[in-house]
Amino acid sequence: MESFGFRFLGFELFQLIWMLFPSFRKTINTKLKTRIPYLRTRFMKPIQEFFPLLNQSRNVVITTHQKPDADAMGSSLALKHLLVQLGHSVTVISPTNWAGWVDWMPGTKEVMNYEQDKQKGDDVLEKAEWLFCLDFNIFHRTKAMTDKLQALSCIKILIDHHQEPDSPSFDYGVSDTSKSSTCEMIYDFIIASGNADKINNEISQCIYAGVVADTGSFRFSSTHAGVHTLVADLKSKGLQHGYVHEKLFDNFLENRLRFTGHVLLNRMQVFYEYNTALIAIPKSDLLKYNIKTGDTEGLVNYPQSIQGIKLVALVIDRDEERKWSFRSKGEFDCNTFARKYFEGGGHYNASGGRSSDSLDGTVQRFKEVIKENANLLQ
Repeated sequence: MESFGFRFLGFELFQLIWMLFPSFRKTINTKLKTRIPYLRTRFMKPIQEFFPLLNQSRNVVITTHQKPDADAMGSSLALKHLLVQLGHSVTVISPTNWAGWVDWMPGTKEVMNYEQDKQKGDDVLEKAEWLFCLDFNIFHRTKAMTDKLQALSCIKILIDHHQEPDSPSFDYGVSDTSKSSTCEMIYDFIIASGNADKINNEISQCIYAGVVADTGSFRFSSTHAGVHTLVADLKSKGLQHGYVHEKLFDNFLENRLRFTGHVLLNRMQVFYEYNTALIAIPKSDLLKYNIKTGDTEGLVNYPQSIQGIKLVALVIDRDEERKWSFRSKGEFDCNTFARKYFEGGGHYNASGGRSSDSLDGTVQRFKEVIKENANLLQ
């Protein structure tokens, strides 16, 4: 009995400390949520349960994966424009720099580059009450922000369409691989939360940009009927789709076009016996043509126009590692292929990967593994 009484008084004392000292509570929360992730929430709550909280003004941070593309930046900015209308204080933080061809998006000038000013980024993150994580589903996709995001004790919300999410790291969220893009999911978020009337031209442009980019201008299999319904709705609200298309695809310098020609002529190999094409780009090419972030976007799609090609691989020699991109047609699973051989993943027909080997070494590895998968590529 005495033992029980002692334990009970100890529990009461713990409760008193928990209530009176927020710093103690934050420390315990952080340790539990970072060291034992499943204690954050055993199951990520459905995004619909978050909707009632939207009418409470909060300090909000929105972040996405490193080197954000049109879908990552578009979804982040579209969500920001919505939340600002709802009375929230919102900051978008990118883990790294981004391609110049997304600078036209409304709100890009206010996006913080964490890599450029880590201290300022940390200060903003420390004040965050909500953290939205868009177009990625595991924290290491944010590069230098990884440890900081894991340690935050604020409410974390996931909105993403990639496979195998780290669900226990998030309080609320939605992960749907059937969706064409995260921008489509932000559109769904706006509609389902009862805020359709908040879709203005800024939101429309950002959403459309991400959708058109991630669907390959509506040609990928992820372009389901709902995508066209979404676009029709944005058009009915006044979207000028030609303007967005021009900013996305007709907004490059001469050197990029010459670089593309050089790559297709000199760096592309076609393995007809495996219905596969490979583009391997050495760092010297990037330097010669003064290639910047985003200039290689879309290169992996060119060989898909070759008759009979089922798998296309692009590898680029970056400073710290070799970066892979994979695209497939039909039943070849890029996600499984990337995860099994190149420390990557993504979607069924579009994935990425990496390698610490030299360019020659990782290319040789690729040639070996397509032989292993020859039966799947016929």
